Amino acid sequence: MPELSRFEGITVSMYFDDKQKHHKPHIHARCGEHEIVVGLDGELLEGEFPKKKLVLLQSWLILYENELYMAWNNAVRNLPIVKINPLRK
Repeated sequence: MPELSRFEGITVSMYFDDKQKHHKPHIHARCGEHEIVVGLDGELLEGEFPKKKLVLLQSWLILYENELYMAWNNAVRNLPIVKINPLRK
């Protein structure tokens, strides 16, 4: 699972060819013992995250929406994914 970005203790990844369980474009994020799946539109699909970290992640999703959809399109075609800048305060 390629890592897309890392910031504020959050690691964001995207699986290749990952459209079986969640049929919408999404990312996987980890923060400590918490793990979630979030749609590229910010919808929480699975798991739990600390509220402040979820808000940071959703802000990052908004800022890098175009890059995330490009990464998703590559991932479902098993093409290389380019890293995305971290969220900066």
